[in-house]
Amino acid sequence: MISIIVCSRKNQIDPKFEDNIRNTIGSDFELVIIDNSNNRYSIFEAYNAGIQKSKGDILCFIHDDILFHTENWGMILESEFNKNTDYALIGIAGSRVKTQFPTGWWDCEDQYKAINIIQHEKGNVRRECFGFENENITEAVVIDGVFMALKKDLNIVFDTRLEGFHCYDLNLSCAVIEKNKKVGVTKKILIEHFSIGKLNKNWLLSAIVFHKKYRQQLKRNNSNSEQEIFAGKKYIEYCLQFLGKKKSLIYLFTILQFSSSIKTIFTLEKYFFNKFFNK
Repeated sequence: MISIIVCSRKNQIDPKFEDNIRNTIGSDFELVIIDNSNNRYSIFEAYNAGIQKSKGDILCFIHDDILFHTENWGMILESEFNKNTDYALIGIAGSRVKTQFPTGWWDCEDQYKAINIIQHEKGNVRRECFGFENENITEAVVIDGVFMALKKDLNIVFDTRLEGFHCYDLNLSCAVIEKNKKVGVTKKILIEHFSIGKLNKNWLLSAIVFHKKYRQQLKRNNSNSEQEIFAGKKYIEYCLQFLGKKKSLIYLFTILQFSSSIKTIFTLEKYFFNKFFNK
């Protein structure tokens, strides 16, 4: 059985949302709704509450603003896990690269991403499907939180030392890899997502906290200097955008915490000062 776990921002979910799940999943399932309309829980606490209440052998964490387009997607998901026993976490978007720098999973070059989604953003709707070549599932090191299917028998829970509503997907991906299991992205399940995450100061500060706590795990991803520099530049841009020049100057020194490469540090410090004085 599949346990579908939703952290709801409302005290009641949209009946159309539930009907869509019921009409497309094609498998036995239960819907575990965690009412977070009063912001009682962090996302980590809410999902852990959902895990405690769940009865299925597959835990599926999803946003409440999506629409499933694939018929019998539950059967497909069960089949993917049965055929690929080394995989324990499957999503519909993710990356084969994640450095130690505080950035999103998407902050890498497109060649490292795998995505299959219909995304709404600022009035535009786009279908993205790339990064799979000839396979139906591609290995990743991190997936997006809009849809995350986890094998329950790993006994993984979310890290409640982390707070707020960001980086839970990074947390879950790292936890699975720590269990020596694979993380993957499938192109066989298509969803439509009606919103896009907001990047702001809170997101950036949460990302910094997460990457400090999980620095050693992320280091094992063996990112090369080119990938580190790409992500490091994104981190600098986020600092300047969300913290402003004065505070971002303080965060310049955190670069030393996220890379041990002298070449990377020198390149990023040079980039920072170019952006700082030219902005």
